Amino acid sequence: MNHSDKMNALRQSQFLEVIGRDEATAKFHAHLNLAPLGTETVSLMDALGRVLATDVIADIDVTSFDRSNVDGFAVRAADTYGADEENPVRLSVNNEILSPGIEPQLSVETGTVTPIATGGMVPRGADAIVMVEHTDYDEAANELIVERAVSPGQAISYAGLDIARGETVLRLGTVLTSREIGVLAAIGMTNVTVWRRPTVAIISTGDEIVPPGAELPAGYVYDSNAAILSASVTELGGCPKILGVVRDDVQELRDILKTAFGCDLILLSGGTSKGAGDLSYRVVSELTDPGIVAHGVALKPGKPICLAVSEGKPVVILPGFPTSAIFTFHEFVAPVIRAFAGQSIQPRERVAARLPLKVNSERGRTEFLLVGLMQSESGLAAYPMGKGSGSVTTFSRADGFIVIDQQTEQLKADSEVEVHLLSHDVRPADLVVIGSHCVGLDLLLSELAQKGFTCKVLHVGSQGGLVAASRGECDIAGVHLLDQNTGQYNQPFLTEGLTLTTGYGRRQGLVFRPDDEHFRGKSLEDCLSTATTDPECLMINRNAGSGTRILIDQLLAGTKPPGYAVQAKSHNAVAAAVLQGRADWGIAIDTVAKAHGLKFVPYRDEQYDFVIPMSRLERPSVKAFKQLLQDETMREKLRDAGFVI
Repeated sequence: MNHSDKMNALRQSQFLEVIGRDEATAKFHAHLNLAPLGTETVSLMDALGRVLATDVIADIDVTSFDRSNVDGFAVRAADTYGADEENPVRLSVNNEILSPGIEPQLSVETGTVTPIATGGMVPRGADAIVMVEHTDYDEAANELIVERAVSPGQAISYAGLDIARGETVLRLGTVLTSREIGVLAAIGMTNVTVWRRPTVAIISTGDEIVPPGAELPAGYVYDSNAAILSASVTELGGCPKILGVVRDDVQELRDILKTAFGCDLILLSGGTSKGAGDLSYRVVSELTDPGIVAHGVALKPGKPICLAVSEGKPVVILPGFPTSAIFTFHEFVAPVIRAFAGQSIQPRERVAARLPLKVNSERGRTEFLLVGLMQSESGLAAYPMGKGSGSVTTFSRADGFIVIDQQTEQLKADSEVEVHLLSHDVRPADLVVIGSHCVGLDLLLSELAQKGFTCKVLHVGSQGGLVAASRGECDIAGVHLLDQNTGQYNQPFLTEGLTLTTGYGRRQGLVFRPDDEHFRGKSLEDCLSTATTDPECLMINRNAGSGTRILIDQLLAGTKPPGYAVQAKSHNAVAAAVLQGRADWGIAIDTVAKAHGLKFVPYRDEQYDFVIPMSRLERPSVKAFKQLLQDETMREKLRDAGFVI
């Protein structure tokens, strides 16, 4: 711009039309499609920081076999009851040693044991491992002398306890950190479908701007904005494209702006105040469809911000001063980049929370306890996520951890704790669901994720969900509890402050392998007779507190068949155990049985509903969930999956 042009511009009466922040944001967003920009497939090694574009469903169990956690001997726990150093139990040692990678050939019968190493595959019939330190060996008699009793499940990591085949392990919208990468590797994935990263053109303007490293004449400044904005774009999941410094020349700026439209979003810094020499505004004002939607916002700093949209792409002129530029970037641009990239960024921090459950700890060792953050009526609640050292999903789903001092043996319920967040993007989910697991619920939550809601799920059983809902620690509890007195599901269990939203019907029954002669062609009564009288017929149970466990105990009427002490956390885990021959039968819903190719003998039709605290009914995520239950397309998906709605 020559001297005459600058003087003419200076004589013009030009004023910003200042509007409020909310109004500016609404006008800006009204012309944008705030959604991810498409998908691409990347290798697992290149997936760090990317955002999942689809749900990830496991097609294997993790682990894929029952595994010993210690060096010792595979036993039937009942054979060790009463054993101590003064009254040891003698058991016959099988002629087999199970090192890692060795498939068992012999079953552990009553009165026998099999030597097993850490990581070894637990043989059929065994339901516990006694540590080698608690035994002695009588070589002459080939007998193991057991000096300490063990309980069912002790020192065993059960197949599918971490991840069961058919389980949704990661959901659409998840940002892949090192923890999620571990989950994907654990289920054997080599490639992953992610949202494409938005490209962001960054243009610095002004005759007085020089790039870092160049000579700095008097009256000039280094271009720090481009570096700041580039790093910020990268942190938000975008790909910055620095197009350099453009001097105060209208045609040069027009030309580079045309190049910038090859990107998804365009940022200019400087030249927005409508003063002499501020060419960015002049050039951007030439854009149409609709062009500039806001110029001047009631912010301090950042008042001269200019927001435009053209060809469906955001074009933003940030103030030239670095402080103003970064404030306005995070106020107006960052949300758009996050929407385009499918993720949200929050600062890393420690947060105060309340521990809703009592936690025991071993004195003499500092303990790190993974927790999931839930928004309760009185603030954040930190739910323990378990202490298992081998669970990749527990680590991936945790929000943070608390440190328990080595001198502390117990943290009481309702204790105040400090949570160390695992990553900077951790924040309470939009929707917290605690209760019974169901694949129909998985379908609903996946649909909500596509609508932009983040969901956190904790499977603790129907009774655990009711308690969490009554304490205001979840938005929704999935339940299927039968009241024996009324024959009614779920409604009789509501307490003050809770309401029930109708879900759908499903059918529970006995599942078994198609070729299993124990059950094939038999009625439920005959199947139960076989299951409870044949010592070689192993069951897989459900976790205490689940609605299915209550049904199982009613069905068995006090009997405890072989395998009763082995508990699975979900219907998928039950089906996986039966399919792989680790158990011969279990109770699960017909939808899961069909998905795993198992035979199904009906037991009882039941109602799976959703308990909601009344105080949560107006939350946007809860409203969206209830609306989804009434959506006919969603209802058809549930029907197609085998549910009655």
